[in-house]
Amino acid sequence: MHVKRIDVAGEELRKAKKALVMVHGRGASAADILSIAPHLAVNGFALLAPQATNHTWYPFSFLAPPAENEPWLGSAIDLLKGIMIDILAAGLISKDIYFLGFSQGACLTLEFAARNAARFGGIAALTGGLIGDKIYPSNYKGNFEGTPIFLGAGDPDPHVPVERVYASSNILRDMGADVTEKIYPGMGHTINADEIEMVNHILGAGY
Repeated sequence: MHVKRIDVAGEELRKAKKALVMVHGRGASAADILSIAPHLAVNGFALLAPQATNHTWYPFSFLAPPAENEPWLGSAIDLLKGIMIDILAAGLISKDIYFLGFSQGACLTLEFAARNAARFGGIAALTGGLIGDKIYPSNYKGNFEGTPIFLGAGDPDPHVPVERVYASSNILRDMGADVTEKIYPGMGHTINADEIEMVNHILGAGY
């Protein structure tokens, strides 16, 4: 089970106008995902990056049946929910909370958000999709009420089929999100400059 360890940067949470939760990928760290912060429009944001125990949010592919990734998947979702509760307790509202994840962290971010949909500030999932051997709409609840969500991915990607990106977009739209997806031919398993620009649009567009 995941231990609550969060690296922070930017403004102190109780003084921040907004908060960005940054979720790293498999084998990476909170410090790794925070390292992209200098490229992001996060002036006035508190940055919170949870650290996965053993650097992995769940053991198997995100395309495995969800039960095979338990109890780690449920623990990771609970960890993100706890961070959201902490941010709300600090005085921010859900519309001031933003999420960004890469790879396994992108999958976890989308899964958490779909299970706890609300009017967030914005969500960016860089190379990820909803979790499961298939999509389980019965797991999802709430309405995003126009929350801007960006999904970016390469095609082909060794871990994330583009079909799951599109299918995830459709579910999120059905839940009231304002979804943009962009597929980058031959990008590889990385983050590119256009994705950073899309993220900054969400962070700075005054939604």
